[in-house]
Amino acid sequence: MEQIARADSIAFNGRNIAMANAAIDEAGLRIGEDLRRGRGAGINPSGRFEPLTRHVFDDGWETIEDLPPFKTDVQVERPRTIITRNTSPDISFDRSINPYRGCEHGCVYCFARPTHAYMGLSPGLDFESKLFAKPDAARLLERELSRPGYVPRIIAIGTNTDPYQPIEKKWRIMREILEVLEAFGHPVGIVTKSALIMRDIDILSRMAERGLTKVALSVTTLDRKIARTMEPRAATPPRRLEAMRALNEAGIPVSVMIGPVIPGLNDSEIERILESAHAAGAREAGYIILRLPLEVSPIFKEWLLRHYPDRYRHVMSLIRSMRGGKDYDSEWGRRMKGTGPYAWQIGRRFEIAAKRLGLNTERRRLRTDLFRAKAKEEQLVLL
Repeated sequence: MEQIARADSIAFNGRNIAMANAAIDEAGLRIGEDLRRGRGAGINPSGRFEPLTRHVFDDGWETIEDLPPFKTDVQVERPRTIITRNTSPDISFDRSINPYRGCEHGCVYCFARPTHAYMGLSPGLDFESKLFAKPDAARLLERELSRPGYVPRIIAIGTNTDPYQPIEKKWRIMREILEVLEAFGHPVGIVTKSALIMRDIDILSRMAERGLTKVALSVTTLDRKIARTMEPRAATPPRRLEAMRALNEAGIPVSVMIGPVIPGLNDSEIERILESAHAAGAREAGYIILRLPLEVSPIFKEWLLRHYPDRYRHVMSLIRSMRGGKDYDSEWGRRMKGTGPYAWQIGRRFEIAAKRLGLNTERRRLRTDLFRAKAKEEQLVLL
């Protein structure tokens, strides 16, 4: 977005943060606080595939104040398949499930935001307020697992949008998916920021006894203020640690994911997060450096200028030092951890702290030998 790029240039070249914020305000990009209360993004730019862009301005009729606030709207999506496959060499799974499209947690840094552009919607506020649910997910999963020749490998859930975001409380799609996976004896790895996962401890504990599941809780910060502004509708840090403790006590293998590490903002907390997670029962840990692909970059920059203007130049300078001078480097092998001295330092700090706490000494491997496809007659009844 040209206006955000201009504000970024003013902040760096002109060294004037106030002017940078004023440039964004004058461009009419920012949505009023009363209209986006409890949301992460402050702007709602048009998707990159749209032929026209939207600009909010006062035409003299004083109608801007009459606009309704952003409310969560859920539409039904009916895909033909539910398992998504990938061949990326730098991630540990080759298949995943996303029960929802978009995420109400509203994490401002979410790398999945650009996917909303495929729906003709904005990766900004639309991503966290105009959501899509897939109520047929369990039925589709049962059909796909029953196909002749299906070879089981770990299915990852929570890689693109959180399966336990607030709307799951009503839709219960994730629980239905777990019921199917348990019935088939299929392994699953889950990543979430939500304490709602404790609702499904009954299923997860039974699967854990058979070596079929493990859960990673994503903890970005222990600072309530940062968490409230950066991931406004996700569970608070203490609630995530509480969920870790509950999962561990139920015999479910739990790990912590520091994601993302934002240099100059939360990287000072790496050791504290690992210590707190270890005390809560986590025995494995990982981290990911902040990723700013496509529209995520201007959305994050606007947020940083709005909430932490005094840190803007420092944070963005460190990010670019790890991305070859750019906001983002999408190359495999570099996109997750970054490059350069500062990225190396973060990696070494993480490794030293993890080793001191005894994390990652043993990686829990899930079983695939328990997988059993259902009989054809039973499939016909269910489908």
